[in-house]
Amino acid sequence: MSFILLIFLMPVLDILRYDSATKELIIFGQVWSLGLKEGFYADPSASGAFHIALQFFLKAILPWLAILLIFPLLGYLTGRLFCGWLCPEGTLFELADYLTLKLTGRRSLYSKSPNDPDTGKFGKLIYGALAFASAIIIPLLGGIALTGYFVAPKTIWNQIINWNFTLGVKAGIIGISIYMLTTSIFVRHTLCKFVCAAGLMQMLFGWISPLSLRLKMDIAKGKDCTDCKECEKACFMNVIPRKNKRDISCVNCGACIAACNKELGKGRGLFHYSIGEKCTAPQENCKNLTGISPYHLQKEQEGVKIKAL
Repeated sequence: MSFILLIFLMPVLDILRYDSATKELIIFGQVWSLGLKEGFYADPSASGAFHIALQFFLKAILPWLAILLIFPLLGYLTGRLFCGWLCPEGTLFELADYLTLKLTGRRSLYSKSPNDPDTGKFGKLIYGALAFASAIIIPLLGGIALTGYFVAPKTIWNQIINWNFTLGVKAGIIGISIYMLTTSIFVRHTLCKFVCAAGLMQMLFGWISPLSLRLKMDIAKGKDCTDCKECEKACFMNVIPRKNKRDISCVNCGACIAACNKELGKGRGLFHYSIGEKCTAPQENCKNLTGISPYHLQKEQEGVKIKAL
């Protein structure tokens, strides 16, 4: 919620926005200008041209390269943690899943999945009203906030108060609102799995990284599993945690950890976060792990079975 609030406030606080009226990029209250034209007229010599080229690289190319590297770096170190904990669109999809589940008994509008959680039959009127309000208020607020990245927020709110919109503001608010409403109703996490570029970069680099944060199962505790399937029901990405393998759809949300600890008791759950073979959290789950890594323990058990045969 804090990250979503930051996204909404960045244009308001002039942290980052592009002013289409003045055609200026504003970063932390300052106009980000390349100054190429002024530099060219000031010194048209070869050394001046080199200085302009260097300035263009430092102020135009290098910042964009740094921005493009954010998600591969996040993926390499944290897997899809951003998707599970920070992504505003993912939060909207989870809300849509929750409300659909409360109203229909399933997460998806199209069909019931084996891992859909059980839900009560009461309160449908309240959840229906909440869903209706969310479908109107959230896309409109999102449309207003995100249009502020291209039109000064003061201008947008003045037009809203006076109910007199320019074409650009009207198109921005309506277009973004329709996109948010459509994706949250019909697309949801399919977009996360197959379309979102940021998610795909995290997925790819998290998959190949030996350091990436991951969710793992302690197979030595496998005998304690009650087969309640609560870990699967808690996963909105349709991952099966007990398979204990890297799944590109896993967003490291930790819902399976919470569900398993609720079923077996705090500190007795089968799942934990790890970096490589090192257990990192939750600490109560880490304390009960054996000294042998799950991978090597599995190999050892396989060897015992082969010898027995």
